[in-house]
Amino acid sequence: MRTFIQKLGKSMMGPLSIIVAAGLLLGITTILTNASLVGEAFASAAGVQVVVGAVSALVGKVFGLLPILFAISVATGMVKEDKEIAGFAVVICFVLFHVMLNYMLGLNGITAENTAIDYLTSHGSTTLEAYQINAAYDTQLGIFTYRMGIFGGIVTGLWTAFIHNKFHTQKLPVAFSFFAGNRFVPIMIILTVPFVAIVSYFVWPFFSMLIDGLGTVISKSGPFGLFLYGFAERLLIPTGLHHVLNQLIRFTPVGGTAMIDGTVVSGALNIFQAELVAKNMDMNVFHQATRFLTQGTHPFMMFGLPGACYAMYKTAYAKEQPKVRGMLLASALTSFATGITEPIEFSFIFISPILWVFHAFMAGMSFLIMSLLQVGVGNAGGGFVDLFIFGILQGTYTKWYFCVILGIVYFFAYFFVFKYVIEKKNLKTPGRDVEDSSDDVVQVEASELGTTILKAIGGKENIRDIDNCISRLRLILNDTSVVDEAALKTTGSLGIIRINENNIQVVYGPKVEEATHALKQAAGTYK
Repeated sequence: MRTFIQKLGKSMMGPLSIIVAAGLLLGITTILTNASLVGEAFASAAGVQVVVGAVSALVGKVFGLLPILFAISVATGMVKEDKEIAGFAVVICFVLFHVMLNYMLGLNGITAENTAIDYLTSHGSTTLEAYQINAAYDTQLGIFTYRMGIFGGIVTGLWTAFIHNKFHTQKLPVAFSFFAGNRFVPIMIILTVPFVAIVSYFVWPFFSMLIDGLGTVISKSGPFGLFLYGFAERLLIPTGLHHVLNQLIRFTPVGGTAMIDGTVVSGALNIFQAELVAKNMDMNVFHQATRFLTQGTHPFMMFGLPGACYAMYKTAYAKEQPKVRGMLLASALTSFATGITEPIEFSFIFISPILWVFHAFMAGMSFLIMSLLQVGVGNAGGGFVDLFIFGILQGTYTKWYFCVILGIVYFFAYFFVFKYVIEKKNLKTPGRDVEDSSDDVVQVEASELGTTILKAIGGKENIRDIDNCISRLRLILNDTSVVDEAALKTTGSLGIIRINENNIQVVYGPKVEEATHALKQAAGTYK
């Protein structure tokens, strides 16, 4: 189950890159309408309004496609092979799933027409009751259905992956051999997904109430809830399950629900993006969304963890400092600019529970303090790029400067705490483990990267599956006990995580795509 959840979490990361890129584009264009920055004449110019309107329409459509993007990402991420077939089949599954829900709703007299707000208010419902009823339904690809959001995508993606893994090698009698194998997958989807939809029709209202209730609890828990979110999110880093927590907050009612320009929007990141282009920005709704977003990560990603790097450098043995300087500096700059923190975190969380808990505690406090100060910096990155576009360039209403002020405090807090604990406990951080930082650890040439990794993990015959997330090479092996960690260090590995006897993760940081590509080529599995 743990392996399944980890793989699901990684699969759900697919749409995030698209959403982050779309969000950055939207953030840049909203700057063009900020009269205090570009002047009233420029901000109100017809050409500028056309550009902003076009970008808003495009980004809005991308966010509207989130459910099917999640469906495709989950389906292709959870299957073992022939991922393109799963990508084809899941579109069929998604459409038929919602068509069946539409049919079931119609049987019970529920249609787009009689759940419209105007219709409900004209037939005796109060405005609040009308909005509550209307919010339960949505339109996906032109199909009136339940408002399931990304959960509809996850359900259809998982079902497609299940059917694909079970039937993509199915053999049939010779007379029907044309329909065997991969062609049998969409056939089984067509035959089975209506039953999944029927079950969902009865189950979803209860599940929706549970999710809405969880969102209400988080909303009413105030700053303490934010602390728990930040604390738990960092504690889950080694397991990879933080991806699941983040996506629930960003794209589902767990992260809040708001009415923006007459449309119900759920999820902290969705609400933030919608508020950026809203006709009349509601600052209360805006702050309710951003409290879960990058404003809570800037202090420890941009300042705290670089402070930890500096502490590790200062506590390294004198003769080892030149060897670790480049690695620690690169990790610190990566965290500062992009918010990719795992290369730093994996240098201490497995050797010091004290520093791990301290880091998680500081993350929770960062989310809490930023919310209390009413900071309003959003998006899903966490580095300087997000702070610059969604904070500094947006204007002082975001109170971005508090991120920097608290960040400076975090830099010194991390530096002194890390320095004290490392020296007090004699921790083997980079530059203090003589064996790991000795001259024997020579980085392999780029041309030998794939073959070296392949040999270190036990050869091609030991591999079941090769995948990666934003910073880790994720492997399913026949036996993880044969993995040579010392050999992996020569390929740039920052450490390994043994999930169980079959699952292992190798931390590479920003180099992970290069390592994955090289390993797949060496193993002959690259497609």
